[in-house]
Amino acid sequence: MLEVAVFNIESAIAAEAAGANRLELCENPNEGGTTPSYGTLSVVSSTISIPVFPIIRPRGGDFLYTRSEFDVMKNDIRLCKELGFGGVVIGLLLPDGCIDKARTKELVALAAPLEVTFHRAFDRCNDPIKGLHDIIETGCKRILTSGQVPSAPDALDLLQTLVKEAGDNIIIMPGSGVRGNNIATIKTVTKAKEFHSSARKVVPTGMQFAKESMQENLQNMLVDAADIKTMLAAIA
Repeated sequence: MLEVAVFNIESAIAAEAAGANRLELCENPNEGGTTPSYGTLSVVSSTISIPVFPIIRPRGGDFLYTRSEFDVMKNDIRLCKELGFGGVVIGLLLPDGCIDKARTKELVALAAPLEVTFHRAFDRCNDPIKGLHDIIETGCKRILTSGQVPSAPDALDLLQTLVKEAGDNIIIMPGSGVRGNNIATIKTVTKAKEFHSSARKVVPTGMQFAKESMQENLQNMLVDAADIKTMLAAIA
């Protein structure tokens, strides 16, 4: 199972065409991914046939949400249910670095029967083993994690431990830094069965008239279809 993170509709279409099994739909990659707009959600829901899990994250920054932000998250989950998505992606922590079990459990219940993935907020929790079991208690289906470091290939030991500790209770899905040149090794070492990659490539927008100093801010983030196919072949 290969999940591809996409940040625009063009990437969603390209990732599906390349054979991705599931998409995580986000906006604002520079913020680590935030909830897509209603317009994006509605177009993707009517365009893409494979499972799509929108991220439910009202802003970038930490994962400590105010009451109002939590209400926004609940409304966005209701919208995703109405639009027929297969799941959602969430992540909530407490100020002491523990998993916010109470509110996570509330969102999981609200999302049902949609699957719920706990995202890389997990990598900010203070105890990965305790965090794993706390998330299991909330009813989440899987955890997206890079092993509490920026790139999953640098945390194979912890990822292997998490997969073993999780057993059949929850899916551990390595993500961040996962590409065609390392996914086979990650699979072999960790024994994971699902993998997550942005498969990203950055291309110019084609706006030739823009000042040179602005060009770095005028780029489109798309997916590398060839690398998606390479990853799928490597884990087949």
